[in-house]
Amino acid sequence: MQDYAMDAIRNVAIMGHGKAGKTSIIEAMLYNSGCTDRLGTIADGTTVCDFDPEEIKRKCSISASIAPIEWKGMKYNMIDTPGFFDFVGEVKEGLRAADSALITLSGRSGVSVGTEQVFKYAKQKNVPIVFFVNKIDDERANYQQTLEQMKAAFGKAVTPFVYPIKEGTEFKGFVDIIDMTARRYEGQDRVDIPVPEGMDEIVAPLRDMIMEAIAETDDALMNKYFNGEEFTFDEIKQAIRKGVKDGSIYPVYCGSGLKNIGVRSLMDGIGKYLPNPNEIAEIAHDAQTGDPIEVVQEVSDTTAAIVFKTITDPYVGKMSLFRVYSGEVKADSVLYNPNKAVDEKIGKIFMLRGKKQEDVKRIPAGDIGVVAKLDKTKTGDTLCDANKNIILSGIDFPAPVLSMAVLPVAKGDEEKIVSGLQKLNDEDPTFTITTNSETKQTLINGQGEQHIEVLSQKLKSKYGVDMKLEEPIVPYRETIRSKVKVEGKHKKQSGGHGQYGHVWIEFEPGISEDLIFEEQVFGGSVPKNYFPAVEKGLRDAAEHGVLAGYPVVNLKATLLDGSYHPVDSSEMAFKMAATIAYKEGLKQANPVLLEPIGYLKVYIPEAIMGDIIGDINKRRGQIMGMGESDRDGLNLVEAEVPMSEMHKYATDLRSMSQGRGSFVYEFTRYEVAPAQVSAKVIEESAKKEA
Repeated sequence: MQDYAMDAIRNVAIMGHGKAGKTSIIEAMLYNSGCTDRLGTIADGTTVCDFDPEEIKRKCSISASIAPIEWKGMKYNMIDTPGFFDFVGEVKEGLRAADSALITLSGRSGVSVGTEQVFKYAKQKNVPIVFFVNKIDDERANYQQTLEQMKAAFGKAVTPFVYPIKEGTEFKGFVDIIDMTARRYEGQDRVDIPVPEGMDEIVAPLRDMIMEAIAETDDALMNKYFNGEEFTFDEIKQAIRKGVKDGSIYPVYCGSGLKNIGVRSLMDGIGKYLPNPNEIAEIAHDAQTGDPIEVVQEVSDTTAAIVFKTITDPYVGKMSLFRVYSGEVKADSVLYNPNKAVDEKIGKIFMLRGKKQEDVKRIPAGDIGVVAKLDKTKTGDTLCDANKNIILSGIDFPAPVLSMAVLPVAKGDEEKIVSGLQKLNDEDPTFTITTNSETKQTLINGQGEQHIEVLSQKLKSKYGVDMKLEEPIVPYRETIRSKVKVEGKHKKQSGGHGQYGHVWIEFEPGISEDLIFEEQVFGGSVPKNYFPAVEKGLRDAAEHGVLAGYPVVNLKATLLDGSYHPVDSSEMAFKMAATIAYKEGLKQANPVLLEPIGYLKVYIPEAIMGDIIGDINKRRGQIMGMGESDRDGLNLVEAEVPMSEMHKYATDLRSMSQGRGSFVYEFTRYEVAPAQVSAKVIEESAKKEA
């Protein structure tokens, strides 16, 4: 692939709700540009971008992928991103490398929650936006209704550049509103025709709207507009470019990615109206002081690039996808990673199109490339010349919302599972692996059930390790409510020295979570040198309560009396005596089960507040407050909810809110579990013991 000047490069993230047809649109672009000789399909598993076995099996994108396209003397780096909420990290990665966003939506289903979500991501990054209404050939598609939905959701900047031509319910082509010509399709063959009779009254007001939007971009054009003068084509093009860049114009195209209709016009529009890399401001920070620095996006400047995605391959190793902002990244060179304060050897570099690699000698500013086997560099890290020493803005990944316990299918695979997951974590920072020291469970914490399931399948296919998933154990606690005095005696004779330990211990509720141990022994009935053994026996025993085996908290134990044998007594004997007293004493001291309670903050649309509150009540939650929040007009509901009721909350909230809701949940305290909950937990514990 030839080198392209920066003004001939477009870096575009294609985003949208799942099943909106993003991958099919890129497939049509690849075919139109001659990069492929046939149109691959998702149904057949033959698309360039969905090459992962899991993507082919699920028939949807689960990872961001790159498709460089050469079109009319320009290069488009199209970044295909997933449309399902579980893979939002991939969307954030793709958008980090992009200078503009192509948002795809279905002409049949219109604006969906996924459309709203990716629009929000694009606005947060402040990149220009263009829309493509896909599947317009579906007889149930309604372009006009979709436009109205888009205007209601995204504002008056939504500007249709084309309007479909239909004969009955059949889609035949579209009118280009900018130049007022019509394009009719017979299969994939396109011919230009006059605007069909009767469509002038539809498209003329739309063209007037575009001309008004163009006039608003410049005072001179505004004067010309009011004087009734026609704009030149160059004036129209430059004004649209300006309006698209500043967000006052969101061009809307339409067509069918699957049938490759309208895609060539979209490709022309990308080249004409979307900005090239050096038209987009990029602010970095000084690695030493943190002061903001504007990056000059020029090849002639010193090198600065960001790794926006990592791919791990069991055969190739780690591949780091990077976007160059200034200078160039050259093969067989050394760059500095200021995030890790280390030098990185840059070996072979190449470009990716799906999974196909093409070796290159250099990646200049504005372009995207790949380097293999970086040692310390991770996703979000900067690579630069040592004397530049700046840090480009990283990627704000969402925190995990769902945890599952990981168990090996084959005995002894625990270490292989953790090792494989750590490698997968290099390419997917949106999940974490933790170990619960109390329950001894390894937990995988991700964005949802589908996300964790995909990770499980990748672990098996890439590293040959199988694991099963189950709900994490809820970390209950136990305590006592009454004060009791009990005896513990351990006596054993087996020839020679025997074992003898004898204690009287008083148990009562304590004021701290940790065990409080005191002694009030008089007259040496228990020698002082055995006190530590008694305390050790109690601390070990308190790891397991008498109800369901959970740790005991808020316990005070006072050693009052006992006896010893000058020959048979030992530290072990007194430790055993303390354990016997513990088990007997806690049974008599009115033991209760404590359940963990967390504080929940739910951000949801006002329209479903009633449903959310009702659901929280079903989870035994207590509403603590509600009202408006500072998150995009969403309302806030605050509640205290038992942890045992929150395991699948991420999935349930996503369903109830159609993906618009989010939440934060943090542990706060323990409180006595209701009788029915306690009985169920004790019963389940007894079954496990059996």
